[in-house]
Amino acid sequence: MGLGVAQPDIMANARPEHAGATLNTAPHSLDAMAVLAALDTDPEQGLSDAEAARRSRRFGPNLLRHRRPAGPWRILLNQFESLVVWLLAAAAALSLLLGDIAEGFAILIVLALNSAIGFVTEWKAVRSVEALRQVARVATRVRRDGAVRAVPAESLVPGDIVLVEGGDIVTADLRLIEASRMQADESLLTGESTPVSKGTAPVPEDAPLAERTSMLFKGTVVTRGNGAAVVLATGMATELGHIADLAAAAEPEQSPLEKRLARLGGQLIWLTLAVVTVIGGVGFASGAPPLLMLEAGVALAVAAIPEGLPIVATLALARGMWRMARKNALVERLGAVETLGATTVIVADKTGTLTENRMAVSRLALPSGGWEATADAAPASEVREALTVAVLCNDATLASAGGAADAATGDPTEIALLRAGAAAGLHRATLLADLPELREEAFDPDTKMMATVHRAADGFLYAVKGAPEAVLPRATRIRTGDGGDAPLARDGRQRWLAEAARLAADGQRVLALALKRAAGATDDPYAELIFLGLVGLLDPPREDVPQAISDCIAAGIRVVMLTGDHAATARAIGRRVGLPEGEVIEGGALPPLPELDDAARARLAAVPVLARMSPAQKLDLVALYQRSGEIVAMTGDGVNDAPSLKKADIGVAMGLRGTQVAREAADMVLADDAFPTIVAAVREGRVIFDNIRKFVVYLLSCNLSEILVVGIAVLAGLPLPILPLQILFLNLVTDVFPAFSLAAGEGEAGVMARPPRDPAEPILTRRHWLSIAGYGMLITAATLTALAIARWVLMLPQREAVTISFLTLAFAQLWHVFNMRGRSARLIVNEVTANPVVWGALALCVLLLLGAVHIPLIADVLKLVPPDRDGWTVVLGASLAPLLLAQLGDALRKGVRR
Repeated sequence: MGLGVAQPDIMANARPEHAGATLNTAPHSLDAMAVLAALDTDPEQGLSDAEAARRSRRFGPNLLRHRRPAGPWRILLNQFESLVVWLLAAAAALSLLLGDIAEGFAILIVLALNSAIGFVTEWKAVRSVEALRQVARVATRVRRDGAVRAVPAESLVPGDIVLVEGGDIVTADLRLIEASRMQADESLLTGESTPVSKGTAPVPEDAPLAERTSMLFKGTVVTRGNGAAVVLATGMATELGHIADLAAAAEPEQSPLEKRLARLGGQLIWLTLAVVTVIGGVGFASGAPPLLMLEAGVALAVAAIPEGLPIVATLALARGMWRMARKNALVERLGAVETLGATTVIVADKTGTLTENRMAVSRLALPSGGWEATADAAPASEVREALTVAVLCNDATLASAGGAADAATGDPTEIALLRAGAAAGLHRATLLADLPELREEAFDPDTKMMATVHRAADGFLYAVKGAPEAVLPRATRIRTGDGGDAPLARDGRQRWLAEAARLAADGQRVLALALKRAAGATDDPYAELIFLGLVGLLDPPREDVPQAISDCIAAGIRVVMLTGDHAATARAIGRRVGLPEGEVIEGGALPPLPELDDAARARLAAVPVLARMSPAQKLDLVALYQRSGEIVAMTGDGVNDAPSLKKADIGVAMGLRGTQVAREAADMVLADDAFPTIVAAVREGRVIFDNIRKFVVYLLSCNLSEILVVGIAVLAGLPLPILPLQILFLNLVTDVFPAFSLAAGEGEAGVMARPPRDPAEPILTRRHWLSIAGYGMLITAATLTALAIARWVLMLPQREAVTISFLTLAFAQLWHVFNMRGRSARLIVNEVTANPVVWGALALCVLLLLGAVHIPLIADVLKLVPPDRDGWTVVLGASLAPLLLAQLGDALRKGVRR
């Protein structure tokens, strides 16, 4: 923890960008006066304006560094990082060098089109995410030159005396020097939803962050009480700043799809070089004309490169991004769209992600029996009496009778009690009209109780609430079911303490309720109480989370919960949200992960619930999963989640409740904060990968047929059956539209009923490569057969014969789209034939092919001539043969398997 001070010998160690310097002793373990002395600050006068200005120049503004969004030039350059794009550029350069201007410029147009699509899509996504980022200007009350004034939070400096009260946002790391019944909500920093009591007493030097009760931390909220504190650190020297540094240092992982496409691009480079080298060498060795071999080399290079792949991949991912945006999942990076489909582990932060991040009454345990907050029946008289005490002994406020979640102020526990009372028709304002409050004994962390005194018709009513271990020893009687009361003996107290422990083990925060009636208003409020019962409160799970987790488990995805609660509470919450039973490990019991042996790491990786994990431990945990071969999605909304959000394969931040730091670190932002949106995104990711696999198989089998057609003709000493520009036309026009129609598929019905694919599995497995080879050879055979018929049966000139082979190849590739149905799909009705985009793409491509041979300008560029009736008969018959043979082979394969 950095501590900024005014003395030159101490301040000399502080870096200019960090408003703090290092002391040997942690300030939370020092006496408050010692900290003030080290900072050279008078608590009554504060800093002078001149000294504050000097320290501001020294340490800079009290601001966190934040990631600048990707600029347009960076996004544009990202579009040229694919190996396939570089292959296209090389093909364009080669065409231009050989004087094929039309071919070269056609490929360059493809590059420009692909880059424009990717740029527009990513830029739109960046702007959507930026719209969520709001920078709020917060004022802070400080004491300077002996006067209290409000100053912008960014102008705070180490040594400033800050005044805080309930409702204030803490704007720097502070050491308390005065505190009156103060509590703070530190959930965004520690992950623990229950407010923490604060005081001025030093705590042990090795106390974890969540137990440094003498400190207030930047970004947290004071929920009750008031006091004064001295600024220890500002900006990047705060605990919040340290987490921001961790997030900046975390290396983002390349998405699985990016890795696979990069691997496929590398394979295509070697394939292209090998094919051109082998066929070119054989041709030159056989004495073929050099110009023919150069032209064949260009044709082979163009044929080996799936020019449509980057276009279709970009469009498929962009379409997935737009579909996810309509479902409230904003994705900033195209490659991240598919990553969720490969996810094997979702590491979910509890507070605000799996739970509501608000306390709610769960049940009342009364001497007459239990009462669930969800009960439909009107509460009995003893329940109303207990809730009346809970509402009267309260400092929070609800702005409306209904108690809207966004219209309450005060301690979260007290707000929950008011809401429970309002649900039973007990509103504080109405109760106070009949029972006016005369005085209050505010909650004291030492006594762990609070009391209010009210004027009643028969005297005075004392309403008391507090910790069970504090209230029960003060109670001498207990309320009975008939409205009377009976003595409370020692064994009775022990039974109720055991009940309180049971509720706590179930993940609930437990308060005891009591009252007494007296003739005067100045009696000891905690003497001779009548015990009414216990109230259990919890941070409830979001209603849709258990089903979402069940869907994840059905899809073979493991969900791991991280929480700032203690182990017993964490276990109960995990059970409540639907996580499988298992060991719970607290971060404080873990040695640094590098010190764990293989068995300990395997045990940690299998744990479903992890409690009280520090940001650094979360970061290490994500790395541990990744080293085990898992694809990790990390969800969260707090500052403490930011480093692991960035490190995960895909970080998922909450858009409504999430902090700016978390949103900046994430790849995806949930605009509705709904965990089920993640499940929908997982399905979308799986569908996208399946579709990508289909169109890659489709494109590569088409390209292989082109390679074989050219290669076999060259090796056989025949004229080229298809020219380079014709190949480019097929790859960019007639191939792209059917491939994109496959990318637009809605997916199979059971896509979420299967386990995640192996993270190491490539886009194309051995089975897919064999399919590509089989389909490619069928189309090649059909094309060369059509060429032979045209040349030696119909006796057509070379240009007319090349037109027949071109059209046969083109239509065979169009019909080939129907071979892309699932292995278990039916022949006629399946996900391909049911896709209207497929039929639209085929109709468009047929029109384009007819235009290519019948529009003179295009026909001249492509060197085509319109075929006669016999020629069209050959084209249609030969082009349908590969589809029919492939379907026959598939039927035989299924028959043999049966």
